[in-house]
Amino acid sequence: MSETTVPVTASPVTTAPVTSASAAASSRTAVAEAAPTRGRRARAVLRGVQVLLALFFGIASATPKLIAHPTAAEAFDKIGWGSAGMYTIGALELAGAVALLVPVLQSLAATALSGLMVGAFVVQLSVFDGENAATPLILMIPLVLIAWARRDRNAELVAWLRRQR
Repeated sequence: MSETTVPVTASPVTTAPVTSASAAASSRTAVAEAAPTRGRRARAVLRGVQVLLALFFGIASATPKLIAHPTAAEAFDKIGWGSAGMYTIGALELAGAVALLVPVLQSLAATALSGLMVGAFVVQLSVFDGENAATPLILMIPLVLIAWARRDRNAELVAWLRRQR
């Protein structure tokens, strides 16, 4: 077998940007179509997080307080708030869980539940020696995100309240 060599000549390659109207239009269309899709996905994910938080606050957190489960009663006795404090916190958590699912109340509910989580964090640190102090902090992250992302609903709520007068 004999080797064949092919001479290669270097030729300068120049590139010029293509600026046709159709290329620019298709580029804008692709960007315009991608943005709403990302926005829809983000809203869907946020809505899913809201549903999960509502389930957590309504079932796992509020229910034991509202049915006076022995562990909840014991914890509130240790805090010194007794059954009145337990039922109050349970009712606030349940109301917040329901409000997380009502579009006009979402931001307000997330803000209020964040406030409850600040209180829970302080109680965990001061009364229970920080045993479960990370839990309220972890829950506050998505709550603050929801409050911020749904903040436009606050204007709707205020407008509705003004119409009710």
